[in-house]
Amino acid sequence: MQYRKDRFGNDISILGYGCMRFTKKGIGSTDLEKTETELLRAIELGINYFDTAYIYPGSETSLGQILAKNNLRSKVKIATKLPQYLIRNSESIDKYFSEQLSRLQTDYIDYYLMHMLTDIDAWNTLKKIGIEEWINQKKAQGAIKQIGFSFHGDSDMFLKILDAYDWDFCQIQYNYIDEVTQAGVKGLKAAADKGIPVIIMEPLRGGKLVTIPNDAKNVLAQSPRKWTAPELALRWLWNQKEVSCVLSGMNSLEMIEENCRIASDVKVDEFTQEDFELTKKVKDIIQSKTKVGCTGCRYCMPCPKNVDIPSIFASYNSMYTESRVSALSDFIRVMGLRKDSAFADQCVGCGKCEQHCPQHIEIRKQLKIADKKLRPWYIRIGIFFMQKFFTPNRK
Repeated sequence: MQYRKDRFGNDISILGYGCMRFTKKGIGSTDLEKTETELLRAIELGINYFDTAYIYPGSETSLGQILAKNNLRSKVKIATKLPQYLIRNSESIDKYFSEQLSRLQTDYIDYYLMHMLTDIDAWNTLKKIGIEEWINQKKAQGAIKQIGFSFHGDSDMFLKILDAYDWDFCQIQYNYIDEVTQAGVKGLKAAADKGIPVIIMEPLRGGKLVTIPNDAKNVLAQSPRKWTAPELALRWLWNQKEVSCVLSGMNSLEMIEENCRIASDVKVDEFTQEDFELTKKVKDIIQSKTKVGCTGCRYCMPCPKNVDIPSIFASYNSMYTESRVSALSDFIRVMGLRKDSAFADQCVGCGKCEQHCPQHIEIRKQLKIADKKLRPWYIRIGIFFMQKFFTPNRK
């Protein structure tokens, strides 16, 4: 494992563990046994940065239990996030923070973020209820070591937030698809110029840079590098010295082993002109086929009407990035046999999902389009009979 320095000279593993996608067991609960095995192996291989958040179901609690059980708290750095969008007064800041400490079974947070700032108004609102004073107090007490923010928005707004406070670090969505969107390379370099470490989320765009179209796979296969799709995406990021740590939502030992292998031999500025041209070819193919820019983060969930928005968009995109037959087959299998219906026609247009979408997708509009493509009349008939004969207890 290789390491890069944070603002105060501490080593951060260049590969961080994104804890949002822990394997689930049953409805919503974490598969603790599997997750423990994976986390222990990650730590053994040198990963020391673990990223979670208040709103990731079961994530903080699971991480806390595993670290406490194995006496590993002092060996890792925990990053978690204040749900600033739920804050209404100064008392609620302490309420959420105390709950997070309890979940994580710790008395301090190494890296604490204002979660999902999208504009300067959100930060100014927090300032009015005393967030700066609160941060200073917690830092003085040792309860927070470093303070930062995670961001979803455009680069101009990112720069305003970056300049609004003396941040210790920040976290942005960044990958070769989002090079000039979101905070983008402009934001990355601006933060680095201020000496602020940058943590990268969605390096594989929720798996979209792993399950790439067959045309793109062929381009990679014909390249002398013989990189896999995820390896190309990770190496593209670590090629840039401004990137401090790349988060990956790893939920298999194979994924951990492979990502750690890459993180152990990658080098800054290793990309040749041919490598950049290869990346552009793959990027162009992906962008030409992707219909909805959903990363599967599930911030839009739960839907009040039980619509499974991420699964619908994943199947819709697969129709164009992979094959129509396999996409429809997966869609029917994933959605058709559920006890409780989760189809798009249950959407009532409340817009709650769009308020929380980091990608600013017009979800209501896109759901209608996706549903039309995924459920033509013959698919509806097939699903009807599947539900009738295979899900007798369906509501």
